[in-house]
Amino acid sequence: MAFLKARAGMSRDEFVDHYENHHVPLILGITPGPFYYVRNYLPPHDERGFPAEFDVVTHMKFADAATRRTWLSLVLAPGSGVAEDEERFLDRARTQSWIVEERLSAAPGR
Repeated sequence: MAFLKARAGMSRDEFVDHYENHHVPLILGITPGPFYYVRNYLPPHDERGFPAEFDVVTHMKFADAATRRTWLSLVLAPGSGVAEDEERFLDRARTQSWIVEERLSAAPGR
């Protein structure tokens, strides 16, 4: 999971447009890629009025750890274009990413 902040001076619409129409195709073009890639855009404030520290929470899933490591090495490789694209729309100094252990609960009776 990655917690990402838009570059200063970028509107929410510009941020979402760049992410969805430029960055996502770039990421999906790097193989082997994630089989699950979801972006969850946060509102500027929560229901209590507290400001969001990030603009989007990105969730990726890979077939296994080896696939994730291979993909990451390709993303981080010079010339991949990923870092250059991120400079266009992200405050990269604020990026946080975590490998998480997911647990799924179903509602009773489902």
